[in-house]
Amino acid sequence: MTSPASFRDRTNWSDGYYELAIEVGSSDDAALQTVLSALWSAADVQGCFGRNDREPEEQASVPCTVGSLTEFGQLHGQVRLPTGELVVCGCVAIRGGDQSSDWLDFFIPLGALDKVGIAYWDGRPFFRSDVMDDWLAAVGAETFNTAAFSLGVVGFEVSGCTDASTLAGRLPPTRDIGYLLPQGDVLRYGAANT
Repeated sequence: MTSPASFRDRTNWSDGYYELAIEVGSSDDAALQTVLSALWSAADVQGCFGRNDREPEEQASVPCTVGSLTEFGQLHGQVRLPTGELVVCGCVAIRGGDQSSDWLDFFIPLGALDKVGIAYWDGRPFFRSDVMDDWLAAVGAETFNTAAFSLGVVGFEVSGCTDASTLAGRLPPTRDIGYLLPQGDVLRYGAANT
C-alpha cells in the first residue's frame, strides 16, 4: 500500500474532500493572503507546491501566496492529522469578484482519509467525522486568531453551502455541518448535531 502522503498516488486525491471552507469577508487580495498565510500556519502544512502529480522532492516549492493560487489553481502540501498520520492536503480559492466575498477552501481528500482509517460515514445522510470536524474547527479557530474572517464551515464538500449574510449572525439550531461564526471578536463553533 502506498503512503497517504504520496502526491503521485491518484487514489489519495479521490472521492471528494473533507473541508474547512472560510468566507474571507472581502474580495481583496491582501485579505485573502492574510487568511491563506494564517491557515497554512495553523494547520502546520508541510511544504507548498503547485502540482499534485509529482512528489514534493520532485518539484520546487512555490510561495504560499494568492499569486501561486492564481497561477496553479490549487496549492498542495502534507499535513499531520490529529491521529498522527501524514496525509496529502490542498487549498483552493473561490474568488467572489466585486459582488461577493472570496472563499478559501482547505481540504483533505477522502482517498487519503480512507488509507489512514478515519471513518467519515456511518449511515447518516451526511459524511461526518468527529475527529476531522474537531481538528478542522481548531485550525479555523487558530486561523481566526491571526486573520479574522466572516464565516467558516466544516464538513464534506461544504464550500458554498451558505454564507455569512444568510446566517445573519445566528447559528442554525439544526446543523448538518460545523459552523465557525464570528460574534464580534469571538469565534463561536457550532458543531454538527444531526
